[in-house]
Amino acid sequence: MRFIASADWQLGMTAHFLDDDARARYQRARLDAIVRIGEVADEHGAAFVLVCGDVFESNQLDRAILARTFEALRAVHVPVVLLPGNHDPLDASSIYDADAFTQRVPEHVRVLRDSTPLEVVPGVEVVGAPWFSKRPAGDLVAAACAPLEAAPDGIVRVIAGHGAVSTLAPDRDSVATIDVDALRRVVSDGRASFVVLGDRHSTTEVDERIRYPGTPEVTARREEDPGNVLVVDLDGDAVTIEPVHVGRWRFTTVEARLDSADDVDALERRLDELSDKDRTAVWLALGGTLSTAAAARLDAMLDEKREVFARLEHWARHTDLVVVPDGHDFADLELGGFARAALDELVERAAREGDDAAAAGDALGLLYRLAGGAR
Repeated sequence: MRFIASADWQLGMTAHFLDDDARARYQRARLDAIVRIGEVADEHGAAFVLVCGDVFESNQLDRAILARTFEALRAVHVPVVLLPGNHDPLDASSIYDADAFTQRVPEHVRVLRDSTPLEVVPGVEVVGAPWFSKRPAGDLVAAACAPLEAAPDGIVRVIAGHGAVSTLAPDRDSVATIDVDALRRVVSDGRASFVVLGDRHSTTEVDERIRYPGTPEVTARREEDPGNVLVVDLDGDAVTIEPVHVGRWRFTTVEARLDSADDVDALERRLDELSDKDRTAVWLALGGTLSTAAAARLDAMLDEKREVFARLEHWARHTDLVVVPDGHDFADLELGGFARAALDELVERAAREGDDAAAAGDALGLLYRLAGGAR
């Protein structure tokens, strides 16, 4: 029996860090990922798709997002099972109870509303641990598994959960942390064949039969291996798991030390080598010391690159770039009168330490560019 494991679609994600144009493309990409998941299911002969939590970014979404979601889900030709998570719990305002959902959801889409075993296809049960609030009072997966006995002969049982596990940087103050040792016993006792978890956006192995598939489209730069789904093949005592990349966007950090104009040129070449720039968000972690001329060259280059990247910004907490005026920076600029006096004052201030020096350095760079020095 083969199925597709996924999680954390977070449809309707705001992506406030992108501008309006890039944000629209990013939101479209999250919907397009559903279609690609359907294609993966077709290519691998999967029996169904299981989505373990945070299908939606929140319970308060525009009807149009639901309509587009359902249109994408219609491109998936096998049953799709959705588990409510912490972003979209089954609370009083649940999106899964809204008329816009219940009246238009495709027939092949099922929601795990409790922990009653759901026969998705003949011979396969899914036991869900849905969230009913954003702050559960305990380990929801353990509670869902507690009443289970060994699966009957011929029945493959899959557990669907959502949340942090006890073995991977858990929140020690959270009573909702998923007990991995207890889950291992569920599998070893024959009460389930496999466990799929959501919440961790990077594809992660907890145990041979306990996995986080991760989000199908990257959501944050700290994610180590996002953009995948898992093709899970259960054949008796054997299990085969194949990650398949479906994501199209990339969030990345580019680190560089810049101490010369040649270093700026090298950074430009690195940015030029990145593919799919309109689907790539870049955070720059830069350090070093540049002359005013080299810093102006850097600013001009980055301004140009911002026109093609989805995002290109300095990562403030990891940027320590100092601009020091060089005696040759302004030698070829024909400045006189007030402009020359302003230049001399800025050079003097930039030589000091503190915020005033940094502001003076920025002003020198702007003056240099305005005077035609960065071409």
